[in-house]
Amino acid sequence: MRRQRVLARSVKNAGLETMLAGQPEEERKAVEEALAASLERVRLRRAGQPVPEELEARVAQADEQIFSKLRTMLGLDELNAVNVGAAPTPVEVLEFFHALGIELAELWGMSETCGAGTCNRPGHVKIGTVGPPAPGCEIKIADDGEVLVRGPNIFRQYFKDPDATAAALDSEGWLHTGDLGRVDEDGFLYITGRKKDIIITAGGKNITPANLENSLKQNRWISQAVVVGDRRPYLVVLITIDPEEIGAFAEQHGLALEDVPESEEMRAEVEAAVKEANSHVGRVEQIKKFKILPHDLSQQTGELTPTLKVKRNVVNEKFAGEIEALYTG
Repeated sequence: MRRQRVLARSVKNAGLETMLAGQPEEERKAVEEALAASLERVRLRRAGQPVPEELEARVAQADEQIFSKLRTMLGLDELNAVNVGAAPTPVEVLEFFHALGIELAELWGMSETCGAGTCNRPGHVKIGTVGPPAPGCEIKIADDGEVLVRGPNIFRQYFKDPDATAAALDSEGWLHTGDLGRVDEDGFLYITGRKKDIIITAGGKNITPANLENSLKQNRWISQAVVVGDRRPYLVVLITIDPEEIGAFAEQHGLALEDVPESEEMRAEVEAAVKEANSHVGRVEQIKKFKILPHDLSQQTGELTPTLKVKRNVVNEKFAGEIEALYTG
């Protein structure tokens, strides 16, 4: 997730900002308007709505005069297809790349599927999905929302672990992936979360924390967000600051690095990010309180897996005091 967020910022920094630097205000405004027009076109297409001829013409002109040069500057002018996986990519990031003429798309797979699973094909990308099944693969959704996959690419067994194999593969050959999702009318798969990550609040509400966490991590300063609330009356979240950005924040606000996490300035930034995330969900799914941790989560300190996924049980145990304070303070 962080890599994708950084990539989007890098494109902006290396391309648009460089291109705009030193240009007259009128030219900068023209580029900003071109990007806005292209984003509008992307969103109309996503919604299945017609794109006005005048807008198509504006975007075509912008692509020739601006975006094509940016793609060349970035070394992406001969790109045929680009797919990302491992973590959900925010829709805003995907839309931004599409607006620049770079058809960034998502795919999905697992070690147990030998990498294959679903993939958005060039020219047939549906933003927000991980695409339709790969040739030979079958996808179905179980009654509890779990994604099941079957095909010749599915693994045979875990090494010397028949119990784990039996738990993952049923008698009909369906692999129980642990991911939650849905399939739309065109056969495109949406991944909505992890089955084991579902939070059941004290009020009995089932909540998938991934969307809230991904929304929070769109903030420039936030590296990790871990939503907590299982068997609790409301949701809270643990936040860490991006170590690659903390220096810039400290410089902007005249703070020492070690003072940033507890500073009022950073609390205001995180509060705004929480408010934005909450605006997209119902009241019972909203985050009520947050705690900014003094350091980022990492594999070295045991909170992340080798693939940089959060170990929720480790985080919950390691920061039990901070979590309890959010409910009792």
